[in-house]
Amino acid sequence: MFALEFAVVLIALFIGARLGGIFLGMAGGFGLAILAFVFHLTPTSPPIDVMLIIIAVVLAASTMQAAGGMDFLVQVAEHLLRRNPDRITFVAPFVAYLFTFLSGTGNVVYSLLPVIAEVARESGVRPERPMSISVIASQQAITACPISAATVTMVALLAPFHITLVDIVKVCIPGTLIGVLAGAFVANFMGKNLNEDPEYLERVRQGLIPPLVKKEATKITATIGAKLPVVVFIVGAALVVSFGTLPWLRPTLSYDGKMLPMSMPHTIELTMLVTSGVMVLLCKIPPDKIIEGSVFKSGMMGVVCIFGLAWMGDTLVLNNMATIKGSVQSVVAAYPWAFSFALFAVSALIMSQAATVRALVPLGIALGISGVSIVGIFPAVNGYFFIPNYATLVAGCAFDRTGTTKIGKYVLNHSYMLPGLVATSVGVLVSFLLAKVLIIR
Repeated sequence: MFALEFAVVLIALFIGARLGGIFLGMAGGFGLAILAFVFHLTPTSPPIDVMLIIIAVVLAASTMQAAGGMDFLVQVAEHLLRRNPDRITFVAPFVAYLFTFLSGTGNVVYSLLPVIAEVARESGVRPERPMSISVIASQQAITACPISAATVTMVALLAPFHITLVDIVKVCIPGTLIGVLAGAFVANFMGKNLNEDPEYLERVRQGLIPPLVKKEATKITATIGAKLPVVVFIVGAALVVSFGTLPWLRPTLSYDGKMLPMSMPHTIELTMLVTSGVMVLLCKIPPDKIIEGSVFKSGMMGVVCIFGLAWMGDTLVLNNMATIKGSVQSVVAAYPWAFSFALFAVSALIMSQAATVRALVPLGIALGISGVSIVGIFPAVNGYFFIPNYATLVAGCAFDRTGTTKIGKYVLNHSYMLPGLVATSVGVLVSFLLAKVLIIR
């Protein structure tokens, strides 16, 4: 019976991935309905806390975007890239990483990609090299950012293990940075040099690409009004980290008759809601403008996806725990790193780090994987470069007018595959080793 139920979940995931977007959550609803009405599995509780945390964080990032903060970050990024054009394959991914880390969303990379493509071409660097690893870097930064949806979901799930936000970031920041560096090194040798690439030369001959115009580093012209929301957002993120590091900063409240510091999920939710409100008041943002931005729309789509997928996955796992434990527990307990392959595969399919964490980490916990090991394999959820249909991958190909960044004839032989595999593999390996050393329990 479990095999049939599992097949229903896989089919729901496959159909959801084929149509993409918000339909992933709806597909989870279809799958759960079949599990409940046909197989009579008892639905678990929806992941309310996780969804509320993500809503609060997305609201803060969307408010910053509405206030012009994202535009300011893009100006800073362009300035940094044009100051170091010859080293763009190494500079661009770390700029993409930094701005994703600061904003909590990979959407910021959309605005960076055309700049990276043009600066690379102006410098005679094959754009495929910095473009591919920059997209990968923006994904890797999500698992290091203290206020990303994936990280705050992980914090909520690992709270019973006394794993803190600081434990996660002190492992995943160096782990993913080293992974990105390794990916950049590999990307630096990808393909022919631009002046030797036949497709690029043919496009130039046909006049499809305009002549090169060397540009100097641009001045940052953003007003105080655009800088202020970035400062407020960073202060809010710093407060979240401080509350996680120093529990005594949180008020002591009664939980089931015990006096304990306010829970981190509630703390994150409140801090981000207040951060959003402060930006609205200080920057005089029309509230309706917040819900019109790309960050808000993609963030809310992620909430719906987690709602359906996580609810379906939890229901399958909890109703079949005895069967699952009996078949794979001994292997996973002996080799916890093997669970990273499951995280990678599911993330490649559903293309959401947060949804992958919420769907699979409870299973890993139930199988006996320690909180320390789960932190170490956390960067494995960055697998959605594998199938090249995610928006940032497609955008990277579109913005590269030289034609060097592309999806290959056999689909999986695309520009992002090699740097993505290297960055993710190295990131997981380094993070797993660091977790064993830095997290002492």
